[in-house]
Amino acid sequence: MIVGIIGAGASGMAAALAAAENPNVSVIIMERQTRVGRKLQATGNGRCNLSNIGAMAGGYHGEHPDFVLPAMKQFDPEVTLQWFADLGLYTVIEESGKVYPYSDQANSVVDILRLNLNKANITLKLGFEAEKININQQGFSVVSKEETVFCDKLIVACGGLAGSKLGGTMSGYKLLAKSGHKSTRLRPSLVQIKTSWEGVKSLKGVRGNCHVQILRDGKLFRESVGELQLTEQGISGPVVFEISRDVCYGAGRWTAKLDFLPDWSFERLQQELERRKNSNLPMEELLTGILHNRLGRVLTKTAGVKGKQLAKELSALETAEICRVVKSLEIPLTEPLGMDSAQVTAGGVLTEQFDENTMESRLVPNLYACGEVLDIDGDCGGYNLQWAWSSGRLAGLYAGKETK
Repeated sequence: MIVGIIGAGASGMAAALAAAENPNVSVIIMERQTRVGRKLQATGNGRCNLSNIGAMAGGYHGEHPDFVLPAMKQFDPEVTLQWFADLGLYTVIEESGKVYPYSDQANSVVDILRLNLNKANITLKLGFEAEKININQQGFSVVSKEETVFCDKLIVACGGLAGSKLGGTMSGYKLLAKSGHKSTRLRPSLVQIKTSWEGVKSLKGVRGNCHVQILRDGKLFRESVGELQLTEQGISGPVVFEISRDVCYGAGRWTAKLDFLPDWSFERLQQELERRKNSNLPMEELLTGILHNRLGRVLTKTAGVKGKQLAKELSALETAEICRVVKSLEIPLTEPLGMDSAQVTAGGVLTEQFDENTMESRLVPNLYACGEVLDIDGDCGGYNLQWAWSSGRLAGLYAGKETK
């Protein structure tokens, strides 16, 4: 029996290794790029946050987020980490629950998977861009410009549209659409959000701990605390990725309220600034040692006290305004940066058209799908890769079962 897999990303490689556990099965992986796991290699800023021990507690989205439960219960984070250990990859769990390779290098994850794909019953075809799937009583034929691959069962693991520069593609949605599978609206998730606030232009590269609240027409939409990164276009970093899903979609006025000192009370900051006013400190250095120098200068200017020469000349009202800006700066949001910069695609092929216990299509027997191509996306912090491993292995095991 031949199992074909379109895509050699995280879910595709997991599916291939699972299907190949049956020695009577031949696995053919078809990957349009020149190497496997290209997007995987870039995740987590090159560190590869490959799972999260809290993934079983929720953190997944889509029209039917409970679709993840059978795969996650069979291949939960603990089982997944043991699977990686058996493959030869050693991992470390951070206090946050995020899991990384012990080497702290995404290359280690890709290399271990690539090495384990080197089996007698696995064939890897790189540079193979699937253009069409033909379905008949004998199985499937996957057509590219150069050749056609025949298989008895087929797994679509093409990934999503996000990160097109690293391999994001529409092909999975298009290939499945031709066999009657429908998709939801696609949109970027885990992505930078643009702002029209002028101050951000001089803060490119500034990072710091921040409490971020996303407001829609003044009402709280989402919030989180963590590392914020400021860019020349907007706000980014883990704390933004965690709450970026669906921001700036739909009518309304979208803003972000930023607390750059979430561990300090307003009163504590005010007392510290009043103390500093007793020195000859230049006004623009008032926040030096508390915040990043550039951020401190921009926030002081934003508070409207740019004309003073020395901090001791500030009035009590001006000092209070600086504290307000540091603790609750509200900036307008315009739009997410877009699919090219997104880490994950929100939306995808309708999960109701697949059996959550096997990942097999309800429309086409012996056709499976897994990973990001489906309408499932997870929170920031290893959730999406955990879904890739879990759904990929489930699809591979069932596709690899011989049918009588």
